[in-house]
Amino acid sequence: MDSRAAPVRKLTARSAILSALLGAHPAEAPVSWIVRVSTGLGLQESAVRAALTRMVAGGDLERRDSAYRLAPRLIERQNRQDEAMHPPTGEWDGTWRLAIVTVGADDSTDRAAFREVLRAKKFGELREGVWTRPDNLGTEFPTAAARRLTIFTGRPGEPDRELAERLFQPDSWAENARLLLSAMSAADSIGDRFEIAAATVRHILNDPMLPAELLPDRWPGRELRAAYLDFRTEFAAFAEALMGSAAAQRS
Repeated sequence: MDSRAAPVRKLTARSAILSALLGAHPAEAPVSWIVRVSTGLGLQESAVRAALTRMVAGGDLERRDSAYRLAPRLIERQNRQDEAMHPPTGEWDGTWRLAIVTVGADDSTDRAAFREVLRAKKFGELREGVWTRPDNLGTEFPTAAARRLTIFTGRPGEPDRELAERLFQPDSWAENARLLLSAMSAADSIGDRFEIAAATVRHILNDPMLPAELLPDRWPGRELRAAYLDFRTEFAAFAEALMGSAAAQRS
């Protein structure tokens, strides 16, 4: 599993729209809200409207009357994002879960998609076709994926911490999480914090969700999640103030 920090990407109209809707419940908003908030972040209205058109054509968004909502595949991403904010880690008895691929892929696209399912379930690749992780999550695979796997539980011959570090690099994840926390604290503008928050949630999605026994000291997972949720509160207030200002100007 790749535990490197998701890079802080320059804000674009598409990324602003996606990030805003991925953090909204329900994941939809009127076009007036999208345009007002995006321009408040420093984007051009023409770029925002062009991005909306392209995103509908590309299957990212669906339009209903004067509102836009995330397409189903991005709703799935939102669900993963929500789950990552509140990781369902349970007690760990020292066993590991192995997922052995017993039905191969039809082509390279199918293989890549199947590997992504395994990564999303927080499994690390031990070798080709053999994936494993500590058995602390109660993972259930989608039916289509489960048909291609044989599942075992067991205990590794090597020390648990060494295997966890080899598969998931928790020390690297923690280091990069602290960099994101520092960047968020130092950011001067809502636009900068928006960019960092988007990188933060991508990094949280890569949290291996290891049991406490296998985590490095001073694990920053909870702190990073709290910082992201604090930003969501700030962003909601920012958007509400913008829309209130727009309404006042019209009256």
